[in-house]
Amino acid sequence: MTHQLPDRNALEAAAQIVYRAMPPTPQYAWPLLREALGTEVWVKHENHTPTGAFKVRGGLVYMHELARRAPQVKGVISATRGNHGQSVGFAVRRQGLQATIVVPHGNSKEKNAAMRALGVNLVEHGSEFQESREHAARLADEQQLHMIPSFHHDLVSGVASYWMEFLSAQPELDTIFVPIGQGSGICAAIAARNALGLGTRIIGVVSAHALAYKLSFEQKRKIESPVTAVIADGMACRVPDEESLAIIMKYADDVVAVTDDEVAAAMRLYYIATHNVAEGAGAAPLAAAMQMTDRLRRRRIGVPLCGGNVDHDQFARILSADSFS
Repeated sequence: MTHQLPDRNALEAAAQIVYRAMPPTPQYAWPLLREALGTEVWVKHENHTPTGAFKVRGGLVYMHELARRAPQVKGVISATRGNHGQSVGFAVRRQGLQATIVVPHGNSKEKNAAMRALGVNLVEHGSEFQESREHAARLADEQQLHMIPSFHHDLVSGVASYWMEFLSAQPELDTIFVPIGQGSGICAAIAARNALGLGTRIIGVVSAHALAYKLSFEQKRKIESPVTAVIADGMACRVPDEESLAIIMKYADDVVAVTDDEVAAAMRLYYIATHNVAEGAGAAPLAAAMQMTDRLRRRRIGVPLCGGNVDHDQFARILSADSFS
């Protein structure tokens, strides 16, 4: 197993694949966020991609490279809580392939609808992501489908295109916060930072109700942990990916945890301060920054609003409540 990150040439080549399907997304320093946190906060708006989340970039690069190296593949399968599945659905249409996506029971209704609208064959199985992932692997064998992993070099290269945009535009950021699901986002941030030769601190963010990556980072070994996250379903990981974990342990500066209530508060602040909608995992980086305001004063920080795909009913409850329960 290799833990080598893509270099600058590889990242720039991957970005060109991404830009055939979408333009770069904007980054803004919102004044009300500065007031709320007491420091300069730059937001990278990955909620403005064609699927409303950053993962579409990885899907585009992965499917482009798959079509090149394995043209015989006619169908693919993967597991998701939603945004990865939408990225696959969006990308396979450009390659003329069929996609099956496995989601856990009780998954976001609106993410499920978005995947079906992209032509995905949606299968519901299990009570959480890991069970869906294991079922997808079984279906891949039974139906001779190509299994798309949740973490892969091509996914990292595609996702890194937004970090190259962000860090090239704002190279003087002191600290960036990155949510961790299966690791493509934070490993992409690390790859971009290293490729650009910057000293930006990278802090991973997990749900306090899904601590696998934080516990593994702290104890320097792979640790499984139960998942009870309600809002930040994009970070609902029970079993860390070994390759992404190795990269995180080597290059990340820290990993912190945020509760569902803290994530809900960040979702409300995003709406009040920017009138952008953030899903749970998309607001988690801001939640972590809000948690650390005393340590961040007079620093320039960066947070990705990495997804805005939250169900209407859940978002309405969050906006109208002082806490989420």
